[in-house]
Amino acid sequence: MKTYTFYVSGTHCASCKIFIEDTLNEQIGIDRASVDLKRETVSIDTTLDESQHRLAEILTEKIHHNGYSLSVEKKAGEKKDNGVIWQALPIGLAFLALFFLVQKSGVLNLGIGGQTTPVTSFIIGLIASVSSCLAIVGGLVLSLSAKVSQDNVSDIKTFVLFHIGRLVSFAALGGVLGAFGKAVGINFTLTSILGLLASIVMLLLGLNLVGVFVKNKIALPSGFFNFFRRIEHKTLTPLILGFATFFLPCGFTQSMQVSALGSGSFMSGLFLMLAFAIGTLPILALLSFGSASFAHGKHAPLFFKSAGVVVIGLGLFALLAGLAGLGIINPLFSI
Repeated sequence: MKTYTFYVSGTHCASCKIFIEDTLNEQIGIDRASVDLKRETVSIDTTLDESQHRLAEILTEKIHHNGYSLSVEKKAGEKKDNGVIWQALPIGLAFLALFFLVQKSGVLNLGIGGQTTPVTSFIIGLIASVSSCLAIVGGLVLSLSAKVSQDNVSDIKTFVLFHIGRLVSFAALGGVLGAFGKAVGINFTLTSILGLLASIVMLLLGLNLVGVFVKNKIALPSGFFNFFRRIEHKTLTPLILGFATFFLPCGFTQSMQVSALGSGSFMSGLFLMLAFAIGTLPILALLSFGSASFAHGKHAPLFFKSAGVVVIGLGLFALLAGLAGLGIINPLFSI
């Protein structure tokens, strides 16, 4: 038995750790693979009679399509392109201007400056699917994908069940939140306060996307994946896991849950959360079937930062509208 330590690149959260460990532990001749995210290393116990450099090449082939690579020497850190934010700023502002023009025209009620609408929820869902939602739910999907490949079962059936469970849970539990908010008699003041909380969460998430909180990435606790490993062979596991994603610690999801709570009715809460879940569906569906390498693509930083500018803009306008609604400040905009 030999033990090697490799440097790993491309990791950013606990989801990456679980995926790499699951994938490498499935390889013949690998007795144990353990990822240390802090040191960015992978420790391998192996019976293979290969040199360390050759083993790094062999194992990299198993994970490179997901954006990871192993090396014997630590790669020089890539220089951060601070100019990306200046490219992202006009793109994000252009999208915000488009949103506000559509809102002003009355063609669609985006809920900007007022109560959150399903259209707003859908847009936020699209953005969430390439940020915190991708980091949290994405790790779960990747682990499920690895297990599907290992067991040689139908990936279509597995992921259809997963996404059905996700959509149903967001719709049903969103409705429950709306009904609960109505039952406890949430008044205008409390609704405005909830809206302020949601807008603050959006602002923080937007700042995270543009790189202000680079070190504070959101991820699922390892214990969740350990639980997943115990139930992963059960037939209804994809459906159950999809349903459970409503409770995962995603800031965008929590922001929409607060909005659903203050929506005032079962149907309003249902449509808000369903629209959000549908917004996250395209990227998560691509990830499910192994096509979402975009997160590590050439233009990913520009896309994420542009999305961050949009989220900050929406959050800021929602915050100002909430403060104006409470009478704390005078309305600054007529939208």
